[in-house]
Amino acid sequence: MNGSRIAAVGHYQPAKVLTNEDLAGLVDTSDEWIRSRVGIRTRHIAGPDEPVDELAAHAAAKALAAAGLTPADIDLVLVATSTAVDRSPNTAARVAARLGIPQAATMDLNVVCAGFTHALATADHAVRAGGASRVLVIGADKMSDVTDWSDRSTCVLVGDGAGAAVVEAADEPAIGPVLWGSVPEMGNAVRIEGTPPRFAQEGQSVYRWATTQLPAIARRACERAGLEPADLAGVVLHQANLRIIEPLAEKIGAVNAVVARDVTESGNTSAASIPLAFSKLVEQGALVTGDPVLLFGFGGNLSYAGQVVRCP
Repeated sequence: MNGSRIAAVGHYQPAKVLTNEDLAGLVDTSDEWIRSRVGIRTRHIAGPDEPVDELAAHAAAKALAAAGLTPADIDLVLVATSTAVDRSPNTAARVAARLGIPQAATMDLNVVCAGFTHALATADHAVRAGGASRVLVIGADKMSDVTDWSDRSTCVLVGDGAGAAVVEAADEPAIGPVLWGSVPEMGNAVRIEGTPPRFAQEGQSVYRWATTQLPAIARRACERAGLEPADLAGVVLHQANLRIIEPLAEKIGAVNAVVARDVTESGNTSAASIPLAFSKLVEQGALVTGDPVLLFGFGGNLSYAGQVVRCP
């Protein structure tokens, strides 16, 4: 085999929906204030009895079913998350146990909002190198666990959820070369730290960096795949803020692409945001098999990673 491909995707969100009006009862904010600044209308919030590995397992089960595979077909589980409560067992091991996956290697990756695209690249590399045949790649975060619900600058942004992909060997590469990196001097711009851990960010710094520096980086990811931005059928950026997503997609030059705007109904779900939004576009039929799609994550650390994939 000369490459790898995404065989199927799946996603999961908790049942509870928190609206902007609900938040206005908690902090000094309003629906108009939130929509005008970040474009978010609603977000899904997990309950205290719904740990992040449960969210991840639900999304992974859907991806497995869509691929027509059983848990025994998987030999590597990668979970991108920054909200796991426990250090050991890691989230991937708990997902494997929930799904009954035997003998798989299990690893967590913590690259916050760019976690899924880092994990997807890692899966691609593992398959190409012969270290795995089929990989479950999951982005899952329970941001409500690390949110200060009295801080209106952050609590209006976040949501919980998970998205997953099954990656397997392919005759022709359908996951393009990754372009990844970081800006260490801006590492404190997005943080989840302290005891108990709390999410905080320097919103204006992240906004300026994302809208001025990321377009050129994202175009280079297209170049690595041998495509022009105008060739893209879809663009799925980290779902942080509609005011970042829309101008960034325009500056990339993806003039013919469907642009994911799931942030409006899901909020910022960190590592879950890209696979969640991608899976929804596939489910809705907005993207079809073989479509070239740019997946591009950015955020915590300040890290970024992106690649062009072919839609399953």
